[in-house]
Amino acid sequence: MAIIRPFKALRPRWDLASKIAALPYDVYSEEEARKAVEGDNYSFLRIDRAETQFPVGQDMYAKEVYEKASSMIRDMESKGEFVNDGSPCFYVYELTMDGRIQTGLAACSAVDDYINGVIKKHENTRREKEEDRVRHVDTCNAQTGPIFLAYRGNDSINALIEKNKQGEPDCDFTREGNIRHRVWTISDKNDIEALVQEFAKLDSTYIADGHHRAASAVRVSLMRREADPDHTGDEEYNYFLSVLFPADQLKIMDYNRVIKTLNGLSCEELISKLSEKFEIGETQDPKPQKKGEMGMYLQEKWYRLKVRDEFVSDDPVQGLDVAYLQREVLSPVFGIDDPTTDNNIDFVGGIRGLKELERRCHEDCVCAFAMYPTDILELFGVADAHLLMPPKSTWFEPKLLSGLFIHKI
Repeated sequence: MAIIRPFKALRPRWDLASKIAALPYDVYSEEEARKAVEGDNYSFLRIDRAETQFPVGQDMYAKEVYEKASSMIRDMESKGEFVNDGSPCFYVYELTMDGRIQTGLAACSAVDDYINGVIKKHENTRREKEEDRVRHVDTCNAQTGPIFLAYRGNDSINALIEKNKQGEPDCDFTREGNIRHRVWTISDKNDIEALVQEFAKLDSTYIADGHHRAASAVRVSLMRREADPDHTGDEEYNYFLSVLFPADQLKIMDYNRVIKTLNGLSCEELISKLSEKFEIGETQDPKPQKKGEMGMYLQEKWYRLKVRDEFVSDDPVQGLDVAYLQREVLSPVFGIDDPTTDNNIDFVGGIRGLKELERRCHEDCVCAFAMYPTDILELFGVADAHLLMPPKSTWFEPKLLSGLFIHKI
């Protein structure tokens, strides 16, 4: 059973929500983050990336950076820019992108569900990235970025969500990428209890995005349990901030690869090696149209690559296009055994389009691979099998904004 519960959100005053809410901290480089918050006294990115409040060159992992984030939250609360809802609530969070609507429920999910495998993951985390968010959550005494969870939807949950979208939203604004964000508060005790009961009928929920935020929240919870031997399990630190979406409303975009050197190969040698694993031909329409297809940009030309039939796999992980590329190309051809640490590879989210792959190949790379998006059911299949996807397998859009809901612990 999936355990969720309402919470007393620390949230923006609704008329300031459009100014405060910000894209997640990890979609920005430091330079981009500094530019985004320059002259801005509201953006939550200032808190998520508090090194931007110090001179260039500041160690982003220094103690004073996390203390600055905590003090800015307290300052905004004291000025009434953040307010505390007086009773535990759920929140309907709707995002609209290119006419497609996805509606989630902002709630707290149980740390024990993560530990016990009810909340399923599909990728590993990196310790240093975890450590950053552990210190941020622990110092701020708050979870500031929601974990994006997916679930197999049902009519009962859908009906309860839609019921609570009938009135005027608490906030309604459009931000980066022309994404519309709307929020409704669910304070009715009967609806809250009904949602708790309906989610309890689910066998699992799945981390779509936010593996590091989830792992960090769990680590802080375990730290606090250890420090408090009399804990009851009801403390706020035993739950983490999440937004849960039905899978059939979600869209995964392609997550593409760019390569910086050919590992000593000529272009002709590369194509020869790839032809052993793919059917290859030049194309004017490089965007993959189905699973098993990839685009490759090399020497100002696009090629369509199709996995040869004899190499197609039904294995939940090995059958993924990103896994096939890693296993048959990146490792043996380019020598990229660990894509999370190898400097010869970089990753480009599909939201940037194929032109970004061309630009990178004109700037600092020599080759690019355009991928067909991983399907949400493929993600569920991997997680249900207790397996892990290769790094950078999924890119979800639209992104959930940080700072719309804060969970104090």
